[in-house]
Amino acid sequence: MSIHKLSRREFMSTVVAGLFCPAKVLTAKSNDRVSYSLIAGTGSQLLDSGLPGKTETWCYNGQVPGPLIRLKQSETLSVDFHNELAEGSAIHWHGIRIDNAMDGTVGLTQDSVLPGENFHYQFAVPDAGTFWYHAHQRSSEQVDRGLYGILIIDEPFPPDTDEDVLLVFDDWRLGQRGLIEPSFNNLHDIAHAGRIGNWLTVNGRGSETIRVREGDRLRLRLVNTANSLVMPLTLPAWDAWVVALDGMPVQKPLRLESEISLAPGQRADLIVDVSAVFVTEASINFLHRDLSIPLVHFAFAKGKGRLMHQEPPYALPPNSVSPASSVPDDSYLMVMKGGAMGDMTQAEFQGSLHDIRTLVSMGKAWSLNDVVDKPDTPILTAPRGSTQEIVFENHTAWPHAMHLHGHHVEVSPEMAGFPTSGVDSILRDTILVPARESVQARFVADNPGKWLLHCHMLEHQSGGMTTWLEVI
Repeated sequence: MSIHKLSRREFMSTVVAGLFCPAKVLTAKSNDRVSYSLIAGTGSQLLDSGLPGKTETWCYNGQVPGPLIRLKQSETLSVDFHNELAEGSAIHWHGIRIDNAMDGTVGLTQDSVLPGENFHYQFAVPDAGTFWYHAHQRSSEQVDRGLYGILIIDEPFPPDTDEDVLLVFDDWRLGQRGLIEPSFNNLHDIAHAGRIGNWLTVNGRGSETIRVREGDRLRLRLVNTANSLVMPLTLPAWDAWVVALDGMPVQKPLRLESEISLAPGQRADLIVDVSAVFVTEASINFLHRDLSIPLVHFAFAKGKGRLMHQEPPYALPPNSVSPASSVPDDSYLMVMKGGAMGDMTQAEFQGSLHDIRTLVSMGKAWSLNDVVDKPDTPILTAPRGSTQEIVFENHTAWPHAMHLHGHHVEVSPEMAGFPTSGVDSILRDTILVPARESVQARFVADNPGKWLLHCHMLEHQSGGMTTWLEVI
């Protein structure tokens, strides 16, 4: 029995209770427009050889993750979406600063794409980086069943590396027969940490192996697509730098010692230089309590990489994000309440005030400024071009990964997990607000429209932690 399998079983006992087959993807390129066809439907996939059989999924084009969409910065993406599910759906393009009508938020920017219907998404991609797409109707179930994929926008002149490696991490809550447990949005998950799985995958299977040579320089694109699981990951003892977070280049490469943590929805681009510290194999491990579970294996091949003894990498060219003013035009305090061990006693829901018992009976356990779910009017209306500040004040016993559609926000290096980085601020579209702490975020409201703001612990979102703002 391998250490990997033993650790996985130990993980299953301590955490709350596939092959990546390339399906046929219809794609075409005309001038500066790149076209894809995405079909949402059911499928089956062997998520790990240790499972008794294939797992039934909901997926795009028959695979989890869905087809990799890749194009160059400033090109136009054209996607024909067809829904073959038995319920409505839509696609949200997570982290892309696009036209509001293309954002994919049912009930705010578009109607649901009903079974058998189609929707055409088309937008220019202004930013280079690592992004993703996923379902945005009943997200806590649809995403968890597999409705997501990755979107990579290449820089005009990408960094010089030997390999560009995509690593998509997810967790699954599976029963003994390897089928997805259907206990979605139960009150325990909603009021606690969210739906935490008992099986881990990378790129849709139990583990990934990457062949490397001593001296290779790698670009690793890490993506956390889990519903609610914050993923602490350890890297081999190689020289490594963070060059982008949530698709946005950092001001200068940030030296990474050994560990990086990704909240749900977050991404990180790393440049890693492979050294001969390990003779045969190295790995990226998931940390859980006293367990270290290998998910990505680096197997050494013969020969030497062509980039031996390189200098540290250069910073990636910045995307055209307007810097926020040091003095915001408006500041908004967002108090987060609810959940187990929380202090929420009552809140407004659908225009009426309810006590906590009534709210819980309706599957609601979280509030933002004492309002549950998306209100009829925006929490703030921002003039286009103004600097807005949101202070997230977390009164709950749980962390929350707050995601703002259509924009990136500036946070301090300390709150982004890089206290000694020497940079002024870090751009993110999803920020982790720790339990009982506060985070200050600023952004230039330069993308007009109605934009959702919600917790990307998707059970928290469905349990009430969602709102919206408008840029006019």
